[in-house]
Amino acid sequence: MPTIRIYEPALCCDTGVCGVDLDQSLVTVTADIRSLQELGADITRHNLASDPTAFTSDETVRAFMHTVGSKGLPLTVVDGVTVSIGAYPTKEALLKFAGLRAPDAAPTQRLELGLTEKATGGCCGGTGCC
Repeated sequence: MPTIRIYEPALCCDTGVCGVDLDQSLVTVTADIRSLQELGADITRHNLASDPTAFTSDETVRAFMHTVGSKGLPLTVVDGVTVSIGAYPTKEALLKFAGLRAPDAAPTQRLELGLTEKATGGCCGGTGCC
């Protein structure tokens, strides 16, 4: 299975709900990553503030940081190849990178009320009012 690594700018937390302003992209990517991990994807996030070693130990990331800097983050790397910069990938893109399919949506159940019409032309008879 492909190895997916997302390198993020310095953040106080990975969910985006720790500060005053809610960053919806962080909330979304956190949920997407957890969902893919539950499907068995090898995906990890690295935060510049809490995991700076990850940014120096990978040659692809080190070269990116030297050339572009932290303003180009987030950076997504799959098996050593840069696949996305400057924005978090969508769940669909992450599934593709991981070689996974989206799980089938839960089947919806249709509720049948079982109303029947009277033989006289409707549920209220022929009067038109109930």
